Amino acid sequence: MSVRVVVADDQELVRGGFSMILDAQPDISVVAEAGDGVEAVAAVRAHEPDVLLLDIRMPRMDGIEAARIVCAETGCRVLMLTTFDLDDYVFDALRAGASGFLLKDVRRDDLVTAVRVVAAGESLLAPTVTRRLIAEFTSRPAAAAPTRTLESLTARERETLQLIARGLSNAEIAEAMVVSEHTVKTHVSNVLSKLGLRDRVQAVITAYESGLTVPGA
Repeated sequence: MSVRVVVADDQELVRGGFSMILDAQPDISVVAEAGDGVEAVAAVRAHEPDVLLLDIRMPRMDGIEAARIVCAETGCRVLMLTTFDLDDYVFDALRAGASGFLLKDVRRDDLVTAVRVVAAGESLLAPTVTRRLIAEFTSRPAAAAPTRTLESLTARERETLQLIARGLSNAEIAEAMVVSEHTVKTHVSNVLSKLGLRDRVQAVITAYESGLTVPGA
């Protein structure tokens, strides 16, 4: 079954270029394009895609508000597009539920891989990027948001969440905890499920907002 994608960007050439690249893949189908946030939300509601490739800065409704609506209403995964690495708006986008972000000058192969990764339920933040996000994210005032309780987590799951928040990959977590990667995957899955989180990005945010992990720890 192909991955269904909606591409939203207010620049027609960018939007068309990304759509052409993705639609050329045998396992990806672009089901709609949108020129602003309002159109993006409408397209997701109408076509029920697996992934929404969404520009952060758009007219009428920006990508952050569109992401917030889409993530609240649907199971569609949101992949944000930005012009600048660590754009100020990226952090708001992650809070809104986005699963990751790409620079607009992304290479063709990396674009395709990103869509596949996000569609598979993973977050598009490599450990090195996660560490940079953590440093920047935790230097900012936390927005008002419900703090998830961690009481449902076992000791090992809490440890796993702490290591995720430090930006470790599954292989690195397995080494730190002296367990198999399969066991780590189980712990990660349990953490996300118990806390109602979409992916590792939200896990990082939750670890800091709950006080489980503190900057510099």
